[in-house]
Amino acid sequence: QVQIVESGGGLVQPGGSLRLSCAASGSIFGIDHMGWYRQVPGKERELVASISNGGRTRYEVPAKGRFTISRDNAKNTVYLQMNSVKPEDTAVYYCNTQINWRDYWGQGTQVTVSS
Repeated sequence: QVQIVESGGGLVQPGGSLRLSCAASGSIFGIDHMGWYRQVPGKERELVASISNGGRTRYEVPAKGRFTISRDNAKNTVYLQMNSVKPEDTAVYYCNTQINWRDYWGQGTQVTVSS
């Protein structure tokens, strides 16, 4: 069994910062890519950023220059550092990881950017 636990969401003012964490635990033999998606009501879930097991990163346009994805392989954890946040970053953020050749999703964490 594999468990995925996200944390770090909340309310933040425009221009502020927030760090999301996603930790995997359980019977883990290997983790390939790890990534963050987000979804707002009425829209499809969209990729924000991803990172390979070798550390290669990919950012979608809304995240470039403001967000940083990183991972700690010893802790089976992926992070999303969100800086200079904007109201349009408001969404439920989901962690996605490929563990033991299967895709896993976190439960989602709400990020609200508002003054």
